[in-house]
Amino acid sequence: MKSFEDEILVHLPDKYAVKELLIKDIAKVHGELLFIHPFREGNARTARILANLMCRKQGYDALRFELITEKEFESYVLAVQSSAKKDYTKMEEIISFIFPG
Repeated sequence: MKSFEDEILVHLPDKYAVKELLIKDIAKVHGELLFIHPFREGNARTARILANLMCRKQGYDALRFELITEKEFESYVLAVQSSAKKDYTKMEEIISFIFPG
């Protein structure tokens, strides 16, 4: 968690000029938190809450996680696994897909 904070969280801006940069950072934060799995229980809920807080802070509605159905879930898992290699492109696609409006 200390590395997560030092390498990612402290570098997040307060304000995003464009939603594409927000999507990139949400994807990175979401993927990393799910990959490091710091808690015994509640990791996915915590990651979703944090992603939604990042959206709301910028004035957007909550992400539409309900769009990740059984069909998309395998892609979601692969996106988390790619985060282990610091490759967030798959997670960016997922976050773009569920981004509000």
